Amino acid sequence: MDLTYFEDFETGTSERLGTYDVSREEIVEFAERYDPQPFHVDEAAAEASPFGGLVASGWHTASMTMRVLVDEHFSEAASHGALGVDELQWREPVRPGDVLAVSTTIEGMEPWDDERGLVHARTVTERDRDGATVMSMLSHVLYERREKESE
Repeated sequence: MDLTYFEDFETGTSERLGTYDVSREEIVEFAERYDPQPFHVDEAAAEASPFGGLVASGWHTASMTMRVLVDEHFSEAASHGALGVDELQWREPVRPGDVLAVSTTIEGMEPWDDERGLVHARTVTERDRDGATVMSMLSHVLYERREKESE
C-alpha cells in the first residue's frame, strides 16, 4: 500500500471520496446516545418541528463524513491527526434515506516542522440526489513528509 504524504498534495486539487447511506435507525441510535433532541429521536415531535420530519444531528453528519474520510483517505495516509477545524457549517438537514457524498479541496499547504507538513482542506458533504450541501468545514491536518528536512 502506498501512503499519501504531505508532498502528494497540491493546492487547488479536488477529489470526490465516497458516499454514505443514512438510515433512520442510525439517526435515532446516534441521537439517543449523543444528541437526544426530539427532532432527532421522536417521529411525532420531528413532524411537528420546523424540520417537518426526523433529521440527523449535525454531529452525526460530521461523524458520517469522518467515516468516509477515514475509509477513503486517512486509512492510506501518513496522517498525524488534525489540529482542528474551522468554519463548520450544517447547511441543510440530513434525513433517513439520504446518501451523502463527500469531497475535499486542498486550499493550502505549509511546512510544519522538519518531519511534517500542514494541509488545509475544505470538506464538503452533499446530498447525492440533489447536490445540496449539507455540511462543510475547513480542516487542518498534519501529514508526514516523505522527504525530511535536514538542518
